[in-house]
Order: sequence, then C-alpha cells, then structure tokens
Amino acid sequence: MVNKPLAYRMRPKTLNDVIGQEKLISFLKKLIESDNLLSMVFYGQPGIGKTTIAKAFANTFNAYSVTLNAVIDNKAKMEQAFGEAIRFNPAIVIIDEIHRLDKSKQDLLLPHLENGDFFVIGCTTANPLISLNPAIRSRCRLLELEPLTIDNVFTGLKRAVSSPDGLDGKKIISDEALQYLAKISAGDLRFAYNQLEAVALSYTNDHLISLADCKAVSAVPNYYGDLDGDEHYNTVSAFQKSIRGSQVDAAIYYLAKILKSGDLDGIIRRLMVTAYEDVGLANPQAVDRCYNACQVAKEVGLPEAEIPLAFTVVDLALSPKSKSATWAIEAADQKVDENPIKVRDYLRLKNAGTAPEDSYPYDEPEVWKYLQYLPKSLVDCHFYSPWDNGKYERALHENFDKLNTITRVASVQEAKKKTKK
Repeated sequence: MVNKPLAYRMRPKTLNDVIGQEKLISFLKKLIESDNLLSMVFYGQPGIGKTTIAKAFANTFNAYSVTLNAVIDNKAKMEQAFGEAIRFNPAIVIIDEIHRLDKSKQDLLLPHLENGDFFVIGCTTANPLISLNPAIRSRCRLLELEPLTIDNVFTGLKRAVSSPDGLDGKKIISDEALQYLAKISAGDLRFAYNQLEAVALSYTNDHLISLADCKAVSAVPNYYGDLDGDEHYNTVSAFQKSIRGSQVDAAIYYLAKILKSGDLDGIIRRLMVTAYEDVGLANPQAVDRCYNACQVAKEVGLPEAEIPLAFTVVDLALSPKSKSATWAIEAADQKVDENPIKVRDYLRLKNAGTAPEDSYPYDEPEVWKYLQYLPKSLVDCHFYSPWDNGKYERALHENFDKLNTITRVASVQEAKKKTKK
C-alpha cells in the first residue's frame, strides 16, 4: 500500500499540534474556552496552514465539519454539503479559495450565513479586503496568518523526521540539512515537507543525509519567499520602491522574482496602486497604460502575463513621478479625523427653507468658481501641492495658480455679483 504524502500525514489534528501562528491559535482557543463560534476568513501565503488550522479548530471544538473548494466543487456538491451541515450543531463549513466563489455559489451560501445555519471558515491566499465579496466579508472575521519563520519550518521538519506519522525515525538527517530545507522553503511548510520526503526517498535508511545530499536532491528554492518567511513581502516593497526610484533594472528583477511565485493577482494589485500613487499626475497616460497592461496580463495568464507586466514596469519606472494626489488625500484624511465639519448650506443636497437666490446656481456655471466650498474653519487650508515633474501636472499647476488669484465668497448672491464685474 502506497503511503499518503508526508505533508498530508503531518497535518495537525488539534490546535496544540499547530506550528507557529501563536496569536491566531490563542484567539481560537479563547473561542473554544468560551464555547463560542463565529464565521472567519483565514488569509496568508501558501503552505502556512490555513486549511489545516481550520480543520484542527473544528476537531478541537468537537464540531461537525466539511471541506469544500470554491473552484473545484460545483453548486450541487455545495448544496449537499450545506444541507448536511444544517443537521448538526455546531457545524463548520471550510471553504478553500473562498474568494473564487462565483455569484451562484455566493447566493447559495449567503442565506445560511445570515440565518446562522452553520459557521464558515474561508481560506484564501488573496487579501479579502480586495478580493472577497463584500456581503460575505461583512459577515466574517478576517484573520491574517503570519508567514512562518525559518525556525518554525525547522521545527516542523524535525518533528516529521521522528513522528510515527512522518519518517518515524527511520532516516538520519543532519540538522544542517534540515536548516537548508527550512531556508529554501520560504515559510511554506508544505513545500518543506515535500522536499524532505524527496530527500528521504533518495537514500537508504542507514545513510546519514548531509547538507550536500540535500542540495543534490533539492536545489530549487521556493520562490514565494526565499530564505525568510517575510521575504515575499520585502520583495514587493522593494519592487514598488524601485519603480518610485526610477531604477528600471531593479524593478524588472523584483517583478521576475515575484512572478516566480505565481502571485499574479498580487503583483497586478501592487502595480495599479503604484501607478496612481507614485507616477500619478506626472504621467496620467502611463497610469492608463498600466491598467490596460494589467488587464491583458489577467486575460493571458502566466507565463505570458510577464510580457505586458514588464512593459508597464519599464514604463512606470522611467516615467516622471508625482505623489501630489496621494499626499493631498492623506492630508485631507488627517484633517477630517481631527475635525469633521458639516458643509455650507448652499452646498447641501437638499436644503429646505433656503431662498432661491441663496441656493446653489446649477444653471450658472460662470458663478461656480467664485463660491467658497471649504467649511468656514478650513478656508485657509491647502491639501494639494503641485509637483512639476511632468508636462501634464505643470499645466494643472498653471491653472491652479490662476484659480488661487480668485477671491472666493460664501454667498451665492455675492458670487453672482462677481460675474458682472
């Protein structure tokens, strides 16, 4: 009889078996202690135990559980699983790739969530704030799993070597070799188990497996992170900073590194944000081209997607930069937090009781530029400061200066008088 894969055999059965994720495990144990359940979404990079922890939590809670996959399982299978879950109390439905639920599956799930027929634990590698349907997101607690450290992965590998469910002590592997496997796994414990299994199967039981032996069998790193569990996120950060700093070769390198992980959705989100945040008004055409290139990348998929993405990375990196719009909204955000103020009467959508001559002049565009739109206490506030790095924003700056020569008034009647001078 052929054994199931090592990664499958080493899956934790209870929360006490989970490696790492101390904050999340502490929260889940508190739910168990208080005998409470809620619907949740676990998100984080591949191989860090999202589905495994969901199943371990259900086992520890002694709840009925069923696992579905939003991509593979059709509506009929989901309907059957939901029907079975309703018969148990408590019941947890675990949904892998929950952000990939299509509309018909969402319509099937939502009434059960609203009625509390069962609890859901969704698992996804995509940020649910961006990728998840808002109706589902609002009914679930979003919990991010932390990338596993090298030490976490090393602990898992040591456990697998000695565990009866793992190699059962039948293989002798040096700590140096296990440390190497932990490093190239980039925080992906499943990847590490797969590499360990490949190495173990390559040598006899009495052979001391050394670092050199490991490198001979497992020489390809897991490109999702490299060396450190945080490296993927560090790479994304370096990618954006390279575009902002206009070093095109660095930006292209980091693009290639991230794409090796297969994280197409992640790089597209980051590129579109970078385009608006760092290039912005200095080159709006490049921002538009970025969006179009990202749409093409989505349509063709990997590996061909790297071509339109490389196109826009070069375009953005070599474009002039302007963060004026970004800084303007950040300054306005801060002011709103400090002192949210109501709008002036003549700017309100519905202002019963205001005389017609004091109402906003929708049909008199020549009056608009003379009116004061800021609240009284903010009249002297300025949030937008032009950058002159691009031709387009220089034109905006010129118009900005002209508009600033106008004395605005807080009276519709006074503004109308200005048009007659």
